[in-house]
Amino acid sequence: MKIAIACDHAGFEMKEHVKALLSSGGNDVNDLGTYSADSVDYPDFAHKLATEVENGGSTLGFLLCGSGNGVCITANKHKGVRAALAWNAEISALARQHNDANVLCIPARFISQDDADKIVHAFLDTQFEGGRHQKRVEKI
Repeated sequence: MKIAIACDHAGFEMKEHVKALLSSGGNDVNDLGTYSADSVDYPDFAHKLATEVENGGSTLGFLLCGSGNGVCITANKHKGVRAALAWNAEISALARQHNDANVLCIPARFISQDDADKIVHAFLDTQFEGGRHQKRVEKI
């Protein structure tokens, strides 16, 4: 699967961990930055990733920042992007199952790498349920 990943400085270390996890699963991972822990503006990277998903260059996206909120708000400004903030595996799975989320936002300062692994796997392993949720997603 083609997956985009991006972060700000607060998410850099966790992004590197998640990128390795995604790559080890045989995914084609497109790292859109940032490439260090030097201070940057999160919208620059969230817009880049959301544009990639919006235009069909990647099927899914993973965004990381300190709280996950800034990148989530930014990504959701793009047509066809349904970004969800998940701080545990259950929320991650529900974002896919009920909301057909295609971008997962991870709060890097508030979870462990073990938690990130569980959140990422839940997102990748869960399919959109459709049914009663389809009409709700269409209203977005």
